[in-house]
Amino acid sequence: MKTILLVDDSTTMLMSMEGILKRAGYQVETATNGDAALKKIAAACPDLMITDLNMPGMDGITLIREAKKVPGMRFKPVLMLTTESQQAKRNEAKAAGATGWLVKPVKAEELLSVVKQVIPGG
Repeated sequence: MKTILLVDDSTTMLMSMEGILKRAGYQVETATNGDAALKKIAAACPDLMITDLNMPGMDGITLIREAKKVPGMRFKPVLMLTTESQQAKRNEAKAAGATGWLVKPVKAEELLSVVKQVIPGG
């Protein structure tokens, strides 16, 4: 079973996404901030990380940069999920190591379609 780490400071967003992904057969871990996400990654690298951009403390782009330093995460896909859609932010996220970008609110079908594209064998 593929594991997905969801990182968002909104518990409502986490619960919604977690429900969609679990019903699709994924194992889901959650974190409400970048520090908590890095601790989970250090313990066990997920097959995919989906992170919010705007979070208190560490933003999503910084989280991606830090996560990519963990040996097991170097080639793992990372999706940015945010309300932002400026090209400059997208470029910054891509430079940090993001695989893709989803704009909130994301429909369940769109989320699952993108997840299947980025997780090998997912």
